[in-house]
Amino acid sequence: MKDTKIVDARGLICPQPVVLAKQAIESNDRVVVIVDNDTALENIKRLGEKLSCDVRIEKKSNGTYEVHFIRKTSATPAKEGFAPSCGAAPAQSGPFVIVISADKMGRGNDELGHVLIKTFLHTIAAQTEKPDIMIFYNTGVKLALQESEVLDDLKELVAAGVVLLVCGTCLNYFEAKEQLGAGVVSNMYDIAGIMSKAGRLLIP
Repeated sequence: MKDTKIVDARGLICPQPVVLAKQAIESNDRVVVIVDNDTALENIKRLGEKLSCDVRIEKKSNGTYEVHFIRKTSATPAKEGFAPSCGAAPAQSGPFVIVISADKMGRGNDELGHVLIKTFLHTIAAQTEKPDIMIFYNTGVKLALQESEVLDDLKELVAAGVVLLVCGTCLNYFEAKEQLGAGVVSNMYDIAGIMSKAGRLLIP
């Protein structure tokens, strides 16, 4: 369709498909994004939903996906992030974000570090004031896998309304995407955006 913007994101690594899709959606009413992997598919699908678009997915015989976006004319452009507080408000009014960048806490003795991170997450799950968002990347994604010793604590956090974002690139690197036990697969575009707008950012 001549009125449709076509974005070919095949072969692009995170977060390029999301960035290109966002740029196209913001300036066109109809957009089709072509991707060739499940991670990119899920990321741009969630982007379309955040931007209040109608989203339709077509799987092609060659293994690619065409993601069709139709921007709703009555919709108000969504703010970046996963909660209203992730918008353009002053930083101090933004969400409480905890970033887990490793499967251990602190530097020094690794065995002690593993004990500390388990205790930390158990404490966060038990305390009254919980974060709005938790981000897991690098070896931190291993804590969100099915065999993780802290999986019950993470599920308790999800049940309490905490958003758990797990780096898709990291899961792919460790070949662990199918083992994810808690949270949703995310991308560096969303992760960087949320961290930059956090009211409180805690990195244990």
